[in-house]
Amino acid sequence: MSQKLSTSEAARVGPSSEGEERFLDPRSKISFVFDHLSLEASDPQPFEPAEEHEAFRVALEAAALNYLKAHFTDGVTSVFSPKEGSSSYIIQVVANKYNPTNFWSGRWRSEYTVDLTSNQVSGKILINIHYYEQGNVQLTTSHSVSFELPSGIIGAPSNTASSKILALIEDEEGKYQISLNETYQEMGEKTFKGLRRALPLTRQKLDWDKVMGYKLGAELSGSRNLFPSS
Repeated sequence: MSQKLSTSEAARVGPSSEGEERFLDPRSKISFVFDHLSLEASDPQPFEPAEEHEAFRVALEAAALNYLKAHFTDGVTSVFSPKEGSSSYIIQVVANKYNPTNFWSGRWRSEYTVDLTSNQVSGKILINIHYYEQGNVQLTTSHSVSFELPSGIIGAPSNTASSKILALIEDEEGKYQISLNETYQEMGEKTFKGLRRALPLTRQKLDWDKVMGYKLGAELSGSRNLFPSS
């Protein structure tokens, strides 16, 4: 199996007959065994979803795929139907970006629970960024999301409701990205600027090409006081 698959808790469908972990790819309706050491999927088997949930799950998936195409060049999304005893659909998005030429990498993960009984959407965004050119700087941040579904979505056709739900998720994520940009701009302009000294104590910029000369001159100057004239 060469396609990108989810092995999250939402994808888990129970162990195989040999006791191995099985996971579900809801789009292809295939369950599979996943080896966490070799990172390989095997033993694909057909999986029959619950008919009463599948129509809305497919609609949510189509809206999520459109959202993914608009915002992530190399991402994957999965939408899972409610498990037994639940009324919640789960939307997951994962996107990784690796740029070794410019010494950085980044990862976006988000998961949303759409509960049609309480008409609530809740979720979490996880972001990891690593910049390692002549140093090692990492950003790890998370953000919780929660909002109520408007009355116009409740009872609407599946395709319409799904598109509106993803539009609301997009709006929440946009707000969070704006807040991140504002936070780090302020850090660059105020916080980090306050931590650094504009000039050394001499009030002159240091010429790093001549730093050994500075050191030698200081040592010679200090040695003059070792043998004071009588």
